Amino acid sequence: MGVIRLGYVHVRVTDLEGSAEHYRNTLGMDQVTEEGGRLYLKSWDEHDHHSVVLEGGGVGLVKLGYKVATSADLDEFEQRATAFGAEVARMTKGDNVGVGDGLRITLPSDHVLELYSDVEYLGNATGTWNPDPWPREGLRGIGVPRLDHTLVTTEDPVLLERFFAEVLGFRTAERLVAGPDNDQLVGSWMFCGEQPHDIAFVKGAQGKLHHFAYHVDDWSSLLRAGDVFSMRDVPIDFGPARHGITRGETIYFFDPSGNRNEVFAGGYRTGPDFRTITWTMEKAAQGINYTHRELDPDFLNVVT
Repeated sequence: MGVIRLGYVHVRVTDLEGSAEHYRNTLGMDQVTEEGGRLYLKSWDEHDHHSVVLEGGGVGLVKLGYKVATSADLDEFEQRATAFGAEVARMTKGDNVGVGDGLRITLPSDHVLELYSDVEYLGNATGTWNPDPWPREGLRGIGVPRLDHTLVTTEDPVLLERFFAEVLGFRTAERLVAGPDNDQLVGSWMFCGEQPHDIAFVKGAQGKLHHFAYHVDDWSSLLRAGDVFSMRDVPIDFGPARHGITRGETIYFFDPSGNRNEVFAGGYRTGPDFRTITWTMEKAAQGINYTHRELDPDFLNVVT
């Protein structure tokens, strides 16, 4: 039993067509379909129906979807979430385009999380028989291969960390702590597989999105992404730089509506025997921006 990975991020945008142009031609995602005023997109190395949904009507997060191993897992997660005291409802095939039956949970942070195992399989752009390393027809813009993780905000990081650990079986890779005794949790980076984090959250307003991130191969790919941002006048938040937390390499930037995105490379390997790393607030700037050891206060305050 277990959660496999982040499957999709569903966000609101103020300008659907302008945002679609960003995700299609700057990031290089493919539009799968449009239905009910929503655009469904996937990256070239993703196999499932979609990984990003764009919906007109504002900014910010509508919901997150995480894929689980089997449909039987949904029963166990429903029992655990109910026992924890979370609001839980079943979702049925057709509630989300391309996604089967699942479980919808309102997190202690007021975010909506959907769990599912059944999803329409479309395959990636290179296939599974003697595949090329990337599509022969070339890539648009950055050509991001896949969705990686997300970071949200919550008034109670301790409670949300407990939920992900006790209900969903996530483990904590890194924590940011504060206070005279370093016993106040400011942020948590949690994983369900072997990457540094599949979700992270920091103390802040309920129900808000800080960013969602795409994986790129390496530092060279990250620098090329920076070139694309400059060519296309995409506003950059910070980077290229390295994180101390997760050791990942990063550029943060904004879509046309103001939702923060990230391209992320590197990081370390986690697993069942990984021991949690702790950062203290006096080293927070280094933890977030190890390269420059400085942090714009608005980086954590600007959310959608």
